[in-house]
Amino acid sequence: MVSAADAGDAAALLADVPADHRVALVDPRFLGHLHALRLGLTDPRFPAATVTGAITAQPQARPALVRALERTTAAVGAGAPAVDPGTGPAPGDPTVPGRVAVELEAEGIAVQRPALGSLVAAVPTDRDQEAAAVAGLVAVDDEAVRLRNAVKSRDGFFTTFCISPYSRYIARWCARRGLTPNQVTTASLITALIAAGSAATGTRGGYIAAGILLLVSFVLDCTDGQLARYSLQYSTMGAWLDATFDRAKEYAYYAGLAIGAARGGDDVWVLALGAMVLQACRHIVDFSFNEANHDSVANTSPTAALSDALDNVGWTVWVRRIIVLPIGERWAMIAVLTALTTPRTVFYALLIGCALAATYTLVGRLLRSVTRKARRTERAARALADLADSGPLAQAVASLVHGPKRALTAPAAALIGTLVMVGAALFLPYGSWLTVVAAAVYVVLSGFAVARPLRRALDWLVPPFFRVAEYVTILVLAARSDVPHAVPAAFGLVSAVAYHHYDTVYRIRGGTGAPPQWLVRTIGGHEGRTALVAVLAASLTHTSGFTTALTALAVAVALVVLVESIRFWVSSSAPAVHDEGELA
Repeated sequence: MVSAADAGDAAALLADVPADHRVALVDPRFLGHLHALRLGLTDPRFPAATVTGAITAQPQARPALVRALERTTAAVGAGAPAVDPGTGPAPGDPTVPGRVAVELEAEGIAVQRPALGSLVAAVPTDRDQEAAAVAGLVAVDDEAVRLRNAVKSRDGFFTTFCISPYSRYIARWCARRGLTPNQVTTASLITALIAAGSAATGTRGGYIAAGILLLVSFVLDCTDGQLARYSLQYSTMGAWLDATFDRAKEYAYYAGLAIGAARGGDDVWVLALGAMVLQACRHIVDFSFNEANHDSVANTSPTAALSDALDNVGWTVWVRRIIVLPIGERWAMIAVLTALTTPRTVFYALLIGCALAATYTLVGRLLRSVTRKARRTERAARALADLADSGPLAQAVASLVHGPKRALTAPAAALIGTLVMVGAALFLPYGSWLTVVAAAVYVVLSGFAVARPLRRALDWLVPPFFRVAEYVTILVLAARSDVPHAVPAAFGLVSAVAYHHYDTVYRIRGGTGAPPQWLVRTIGGHEGRTALVAVLAASLTHTSGFTTALTALAVAVALVVLVESIRFWVSSSAPAVHDEGELA
């Protein structure tokens, strides 16, 4: 920290700071809570941020900050406001940092103004203002506010009432010992993997230990986000780790339960893969709907209005959050049932609970879509096309479709293709080459579905239909093959593909766009992989070669996807974020 004699001196001091450093200007008369300054000056997610009497700028906003400070210095020296109140926003904060913030906004730089609530941030100019600020300082414990705000504002019932009341203190303990959110996230993953290993023993003691460890892993999973909010240690890498590790933990645990059940003579791999498929399809419904409506305009819906009204009634909020079976409720159910029952019971409960939750959310989203009048933007159409994960075969078909009209809408084409593919896998004789014909029909209809921009009310259904077609086809063909270990191999393949699909979602959320086209082409797209599995099932009927082929495909997809994903996120310039709204 360096003191400047005046605004001109501050500009000179800023010039001496290395260009890759964050800088801050604080009025020497500032009076307020330390955490108010933390919120205003240390949050890494925004290019610039301000509270009364203080402003900060990241390296990318520093040139604009210097220019704004120079203009402010000239205006203050001339006795004039930095921005004419008649042509620009009123400063609200008449200090030099406050005037600089207005200048930055006038230049097009987004300046974050964190909500301080009861925290004090003031620059008193007389004794009365100083007395009021001091009284506010004394009345509010900023550490208590900091700890309270570390908890996600919107969370599930189990997390809110059974985990957060004490996990926030674990987060503070971690912060005081210099632990980072990423370290806690990694500890949560390791704990969950140990839990999966315990479940894989197939013993009652192992199941009890697995249930306890799964709950411990979830406590740590809550703690990492609370630590990030408590210490303002947001990062791109942290957001990615937190999101992807949740999926890795849950799917590894499913595999552990399936292995444990097999040790006891009960084969539940089909149920385990079914639970994973259902969960992944639930998520793509949420992701696709949200991206379709991320920035839609003229957005009105009676269903949305009813939902907002219900959110104003306390008990309905919690009932609706429980119904969707978010991660807290889901993991609590899995942990308790693992300790007290059998893996088969766990998977039956998961399938029933997730099916009910999926039905509830799908119906709600359909009602919102058909009752709202919204104009979808180019960004939404691009996001849906990226989520569709169309490979070279579907893209080739799409390029051949001409003319302003189509016989089928995009969701209808995707739905018919899905029904043809899944129906063939289910009802045709296993190993029949007619299944390959059905796959060819699916490829053509997939191309028709994405031949036009996905801007219509129900076009967000296209990616979920494609996920159902691919995942369920792999599941059904592996289950019907009667080949040893085919379903575990299919579990690995779906896991690898699902990782790619989740990675696509998180890239879009980070504002960096979908994975590169070369990656999508290399792993075939959803229609290419589906057709390939159909060909393998027909050509390697009832032989161990089918298991070998599925395993090789799973390894190949996993290697390509993981290497590119890790490379991207380690070097990513995506804005630092931390998930605040994902319940499932």
